[in-house]
Amino acid sequence: MRRLYHQIYFGFVVITVLLIAAATIPDWVYWSRQPPPRILIAMAEMVAAGLPPADAGLQGALVKKADDLRLDATIWDEAGVPIASTHEEVGPPRPSRGPTHWLQRRGPPGLALRLEDGRWLALSLRHEDTRNSHRWPIGLLVFAAIVAIAALPLSRRITRRLERLRTGVDELGAGDLSARVAVEGRDEVADLAESFNHTAARIEGLVGTQRRMLASASHELRTPLARLRVAVELMAANASAALREEAAADIAELDELIDDLLLTARLDAAPERQTREPIDVLALLAEEASRVDAEIEGEPVFVQGDARLLRRLIRNLVENARRHGGGSKIETSVHTLGDTIHLEISDRGPGVPEDERERVFEAFYHRPNHSEGRDGGVGLGLALVREIARHHGGEARCLARPGGGTTVRVELPTRSSGAITA
Repeated sequence: MRRLYHQIYFGFVVITVLLIAAATIPDWVYWSRQPPPRILIAMAEMVAAGLPPADAGLQGALVKKADDLRLDATIWDEAGVPIASTHEEVGPPRPSRGPTHWLQRRGPPGLALRLEDGRWLALSLRHEDTRNSHRWPIGLLVFAAIVAIAALPLSRRITRRLERLRTGVDELGAGDLSARVAVEGRDEVADLAESFNHTAARIEGLVGTQRRMLASASHELRTPLARLRVAVELMAANASAALREEAAADIAELDELIDDLLLTARLDAAPERQTREPIDVLALLAEEASRVDAEIEGEPVFVQGDARLLRRLIRNLVENARRHGGGSKIETSVHTLGDTIHLEISDRGPGVPEDERERVFEAFYHRPNHSEGRDGGVGLGLALVREIARHHGGEARCLARPGGGTTVRVELPTRSSGAITA
């Protein structure tokens, strides 16, 4: 945004310089190409008419004539040497420019006139008589300075509102659906701020409605699920063991799906939970790995986070390896690499093709030729793993394991999350 601020500011300055150049350069070019006005030539001829032909008395005569007409004058010989002059020397002439021509000099413009005897008379108006005519360049410079100073707060005011709008967009993108920006002025930036507020309010309403519906639906599912559980328990005496086991599995699957939906809704509602505590990742991994007799390797590592969410992350990873590992031994590890904690769960199953390693983290995605439900899961396990990892400032990746199988790695930053490595 500061680049836009500089562009606007320097745009004002450049436009001012161009306006000054457009106002002065054509006039200067026109003036320099025009022949001297007749009145100056007449004044030069008047001075020349009263000069003696020889050098004797030339100085006094020149001074007297120049004073009478309030001019500065200098007589130059044909070799370009000054012969006589008033207080301020004028010239030298440039014979190549003609017998009568303008002189290029600092101060008032000068005129050079070739005399009949080959000498040159160079004269100009005196400074005190032209001081007012030379105030316009100073005025232009003052004008340019005023524009440059006035453009600074003006351009800053425009970009400051854009910066506040960008901040609001960043807050909305970070999950703060209540983010709004102040509407200032009645220009296009104000219209943009108003459109942003309207869009943010619309998004907040839609997302709020979705969350309420999801929470309500999950809550309502609890009641028939509880009744179903009671009914299965009552019919257990007359049902076969296989039927009872199947019904219990269905109930457990529904219960898991509801828990995952509710957890997803809570993560969306609070993308950056502020309440954190030191968590021993290796201890959590050991507890969950013992449930499936998985191998454990690593070092004690503490990270600031939500213990319940991190436990759920590890449990989902272990369950995913158990379901899709083809009965192979599950290997788990946790270690640090620089400022990052690497938590890895590996199996020796059929593996995941490269083009599906990102899709397995999509909600309700089921790989081709893999069963849905029961041992296949409900399709939210790895999606929740990635959401929880990102909730803690990390990331989850699906990698090919050397020698066959799959490794799911969760990377948790230690510094940004306030982790402590023991």
